Order: sequence, then structure tokens, then C-alpha cells
Amino acid sequence: MEKFKLFISNFLIYGFGSIISSVIPLIMLPVITRLMPDSFYYGLSDISNTIVQFGTALAVMGMYDAVFRLFFDREDEDFQRTVCSTALVFTLISSLIVFLILILFRENLSLLFFGNEKYCNILYLTAISIFIGGTNSIVQIPTRTQNRRIVFIVLNTIGPVVSYAISIPLLLNGYYLIALPVAAVGTALTKEISFYVINRKWFDVRLFDTKVLKQLLVIAIPLLPNFLIYWIFNSSDRLMISWLIGASFTGIYAVGAKIGSAAQLIYQAFAGGWQFFAFSTMNEEQQVENNSRIFEYLGAISFGCATLVFALSHWLFRLLFTGVYIDAYICAPYLFLAPLMQMLFQVAANQFLVVKKTWPNMLILSVGAISNVLLNLFLIPRIGVEGASIATLVGYIVSDIICCVVLCKMKLMIVYQRFILCTLVMLLFIIAWRFFLISSTLYSCVGAIGVISYIIYLYWPDIYLLLNSKK
Repeated sequence: MEKFKLFISNFLIYGFGSIISSVIPLIMLPVITRLMPDSFYYGLSDISNTIVQFGTALAVMGMYDAVFRLFFDREDEDFQRTVCSTALVFTLISSLIVFLILILFRENLSLLFFGNEKYCNILYLTAISIFIGGTNSIVQIPTRTQNRRIVFIVLNTIGPVVSYAISIPLLLNGYYLIALPVAAVGTALTKEISFYVINRKWFDVRLFDTKVLKQLLVIAIPLLPNFLIYWIFNSSDRLMISWLIGASFTGIYAVGAKIGSAAQLIYQAFAGGWQFFAFSTMNEEQQVENNSRIFEYLGAISFGCATLVFALSHWLFRLLFTGVYIDAYICAPYLFLAPLMQMLFQVAANQFLVVKKTWPNMLILSVGAISNVLLNLFLIPRIGVEGASIATLVGYIVSDIICCVVLCKMKLMIVYQRFILCTLVMLLFIIAWRFFLISSTLYSCVGAIGVISYIIYLYWPDIYLLLNSKK
């Protein structure tokens, strides 16, 4: 229970920081959509963001998680500084390479991604964001490894403020194409400078060590395909929507995804607390049971939150948006649940990382990613943006199921019967919502309350124990 409370404390603190960074964009989203004359512009900005995510994952090359894993191998500050410095030099070079590729082939890539060579300006900004973003993730690591949570909260408050201080004046002056990409560059640069100033003692290019780099790459390289696969899950659907039914629909889908990304309040809180917890407790005797319990609890919390989003989605979009953006309500609930399924996969798959076997992650995620792409090709032409959102969710569910089965066979995980019951009830609710309850917010809410009550009933002994724990 003490270890679980350590995780919960980090979860809540990082959750507070994530709420600050995520609620502001959610509040501002209706404002941004009203300032843009057409969903086409929002769609192009979202495609730019999609390329940034892909390019950053390629530049970082799994180095972020590798540094976390190696950092805790030795309680030697000189060694830890060498690890951080080596990773920074490596990602600086890799980010520069990706940046140069985008600049050199800007016309061809603009035609591929945006459908016209005249959007090269967006690609320039995209390339700059990738260059900054690659090293940005590394300069943040000492803050995370030292669990400096207040710094995290403060800097996550600054980011959205900078973003909208840049984007809104540009939109008001008619710069619809570049407003959001320019804001992304400004935000990334602000965080880069801030984190580097705070953590500068951990970085010194003179400490670059090829031996340490080899150790990092042994862990990082098998993780790179995982991050690229995550990109397929989270971002490739935007490109496929644009290619199959048009960039305007990408804008609609992006709005649904943005509301759905409220799940990041849970996911980012998890990520912030999880890495410190997972690696600092990985050698304990009860590690398998603790990890399995956290998987189960997070799954139950995710299902409870998701039922409310399904129930309230239509009402919320009619309240916040106008015109074609209201249609995005149909995909938001699926895209809310999808990152939570990604969170569950990372909890389970962490067991492979603990035993230093990262290759199964890639194979399992690949199956889910292939399922996602095939479902996109089949569903998008038939049911539009809803098809893309369903494909993303189903892809993660497939990966979760396979991962749990494999880990149970390896005796690295335990899946309890009550969690299986919880999952089945959630699945039945989604089916009932889509075919019978979708037109009635009242009936949807009644169904959601029923599901949440059942989840509380299943986990009441654990909830009671946590509430009455003296520690």
C-alpha cells in the first residue's frame, strides 16, 4: 500500500500539472475554431502537428526511455551526468538530420502531406519544431528523474500561455495557415530554454561517452519502432482521412481528437508518476503483483471516466461548437478511451523493459498498428471520421489483449477476474450507446452511472482499504 500511495502521489501531482497544460487548450479550442474561417485550415495545422510527432519520435530514437532506464542503474552523479550529456549530443545530431531532410525535400514533402507545394512555409515551421522537440525531451529528463514536480507544474503552465499569446494575434490578422505552427515553435523553444537553464548542470558536451552511447542504443534502438508504431496509432489516421476524404474532414476529426485528448489529463499524470515509480521499484519482491494491480486500477478508472465522455459527448459538442465541428462528437469518445488503452499497454509492457527485453513490445504493437491501418482503409470511406476513431481504439485493444496474454504466460503479470468483468461491462455499454442511446443524453447518462456503480462495487474493498490506510 505504501508503494501504491507513492505512485498515487506522483499521479496526482503530475496530473495537476497536466490539467493546467491540457485544460487551457480545451477551453481555447472553441475560440480557435471560430477564428478560422474553414475546417480546412485547422486540418492543415493538425497535419503539421502529425509530422512533428513523427519526426520527433524519429529524432529521439527511443533515447528518452533509455536514459531513464540507465539513469537508475548506478547511484553515481558523474555517471548520470554522462548519460544525460551523451543522450543530448546524440539527439542534437539526429534532430539536425531530420530537420535537413525536411528542408531539402520540402517541395515534394509539401505535395505529399499537404496536397500542394505552396504550403512549404508550413513545412519550414514543422522542421523547426522537430529540431527543437528532439532535444527538448532530453533536457527535461533530470527534472523527471529528480521528481521535481513543482518545476513540472510551473513550466506546463507557461507553455499554453505562450502558445495562445502567439497564435491568437496571428489568427486575428488573417494568418490562418501559419498561426498554430508558429505557436508550436514558440512553445517548444520556451520549454527548451527553461528546462536547459534549470538542468544545465546535468549536461556537458565534453562528457559525451561512446561506451555509454552504446549502452543507451542497446535499449533505445528496439524502442524506436515502438514510437513509430505509436505514431501510426495516434497520427496516421489524420493523413489517411486527408487522402481518402479530404483535409476538411481532418479538421473535424482533429477537433474531436482534441476533446478526446482530455484523457491526457489521466495519461500524462500517469506518465509523469509512472517512470519514476516503475524503475525505482523494479527490484522489489512483489513487483509483478504491484504492477498488475496498478494495471487493473488504472483500467477501472479509465473505463469509469470514458463512460461519462460517451454519455455527454453529443451535448458537449452542441454546447461548445458550431457548424460542421458538431459532427466531431461521434469520434471524441473513442479517441478519449484510446490513449487510456495506450496507458494500460505501457503499464503491462513495462515488464519487458524491466527484464531488458524490449523486442516483444515492437511485435505486439505492430499487430495492433496493422489492425489500425487496415480498419482505417475499410471504415473511413464508409463511415468517415468515426471509422478512423474506432480503428485507433480497436488497434490498442488488440495490443493490450496480446500483451496481457504473453506476460501471463511468462508469469510477469496477473489479470484478475473482476477486471475481465469490468472490461466486458464497458464493451456492452459502448455497443448500447452507439446503437440505442446515442440520441439521448439522459439515457446515456443513466447507463454511464450504472457502469460506474458496478465498477465501484467490484473495487470497493480496495477503495475502502486505501481510504482507511494510516500510511
